[in-house]
Amino acid sequence: MLTRRPETEDRDVPIPDSLRGRLRLPAVAAPMFLVSGPDLVVECCRAGVLGTFPALNQRTTEGFAGWMEQVAARLAAAPDAAPWGVNLIVHGSNPRLAADLAAVVAHRVPLVITSLGAAREVVAAVHGYGGLVFHDVISRRHAEKAAEAGVDGIIAVCAGAGGHAGTLSPFALVPEIRTVFDGTILLAGGLSTGAQVLAARALGADLAYLGTRFIATREALAPEAHKRMILASRAADIVHTPAVSGVPASFLRASLAAAGLDPDSPPPHRLDVGGEIKAWKTVWSAGQGVGSIEDLPAARELCARLAAEYDAAFAALR
Repeated sequence: MLTRRPETEDRDVPIPDSLRGRLRLPAVAAPMFLVSGPDLVVECCRAGVLGTFPALNQRTTEGFAGWMEQVAARLAAAPDAAPWGVNLIVHGSNPRLAADLAAVVAHRVPLVITSLGAAREVVAAVHGYGGLVFHDVISRRHAEKAAEAGVDGIIAVCAGAGGHAGTLSPFALVPEIRTVFDGTILLAGGLSTGAQVLAARALGADLAYLGTRFIATREALAPEAHKRMILASRAADIVHTPAVSGVPASFLRASLAAAGLDPDSPPPHRLDVGGEIKAWKTVWSAGQGVGSIEDLPAARELCARLAAEYDAAFAALR
């Protein structure tokens, strides 16, 4: 029988000291391309959820640095706020990596989330000033590489996640990662409620990783039509296909149809739809958790609701 609420600060889990006790909810608002910006990050952090944004949401390193300065300055007035982080694409196709990483080091960003490559040099640079590195993976093999690179956390991007998602069940992937990694594990894939955050903890993840639920907030940079499409969609309206970006990813059925693609029979390879950036602007991503999303609240209101749902779910299990 459960006797106490599994708070991040009173459960013996591998959560770094810089996070322990500063999170009202054991959750991260994921960095979403063309969606996450300073307002969303700041409001999530003030409400006790770790907020993040991608470096590439700004077109230049100088713009990226400006966003980091803005977030840091606004959160300096809220000493009890959760930490914040940024996402870096660690891949040869990203010509800005070196400059963006230098900017991250200069601004001493608390958390760096790496994608498309777990690089020891990136981990070393962030560890050099005391920051943390989390890396997203879709398989045990990728998790093993991330562990070898020395990351502090691994994000299991499971079936049902938005964007570039994996296809493995969290019931399979999270336990497998734990066999090769003793650091912080995060679970991504269809999470939209506080009860699901608690379920992620019960499964063995230390933190939940929510993306789509935060697209449908007032502070998100997504077009209003994208947000409204999420409200109108259900899990069956999510299509997993490589046709948009060249890598299998989850998209809203209606946006695929609007772009001239057949959602029921998408091509097996990327089509020429005007380049990936244009495609992500017009063909919109979301995860299978859309069926639990019914409104467009302020981010702070959403975080408070998730925390209340988390508490209620724990009380119900007792």
